[in-house]
Amino acid sequence: MILYTLDLFGVAIFAVSGALMAARKELDLLGVIVAATVTAIGGGTLRDLLLDRNPIFWIADPTYPTVILVAALLTLFYTRHARVPERALLVADAGGLALFTLSGASIAAQLGLPALSVVLMGTMTGCAGGLLRDVLCNEVPLILRRDVYATAAIAGAGSYLAAQRLGVDDLVAVLLGMAVVIVLRIMAIYRGLHLPVFPLHDHPPDDHSESDRQ
Repeated sequence: MILYTLDLFGVAIFAVSGALMAARKELDLLGVIVAATVTAIGGGTLRDLLLDRNPIFWIADPTYPTVILVAALLTLFYTRHARVPERALLVADAGGLALFTLSGASIAAQLGLPALSVVLMGTMTGCAGGLLRDVLCNEVPLILRRDVYATAAIAGAGSYLAAQRLGVDDLVAVLLGMAVVIVLRIMAIYRGLHLPVFPLHDHPPDDHSESDRQ
């Protein structure tokens, strides 16, 4: 029941994230709801399809689309009457990333999948919705930027799996994994934490070589 409640909370946070992005792009009401929906259930839908879980979670439980709709409309109402903080989208996204990553990892672990598959399922569940949101809103996806994003999801899912293998209670392991994701994302947002970048430098032709060819 606790994990189910956390999952609904994650859906609400990701719906808020999608609605905020759509509002900043000045989409209409339908566009806001679509962006919120894709962000909230995109990763979980892909997870369920790959794991052959039937029916897909939001089809079996209408609570999920209801939460998405309410969260999107409340976000629109809020933005009409108050100014949204600059980093509200990223902070909301960090919470959703943590909740969804650990939800996906927990489901994969319960199915007895190998460790690598558990981490991949958790990362995909956490990242795919935001990826689809950014593509729909014509943004470079966060997962492809230099910010620590997918790396935070991988670290969180890995921490959960390690704690579980050490005999830690599953709920405690989930909370530990969530904390890892959130800390890494907050550090990326406020401290500029990022992975090393390896740019390709195009060297201009040597002046002497040019003159020799002439």
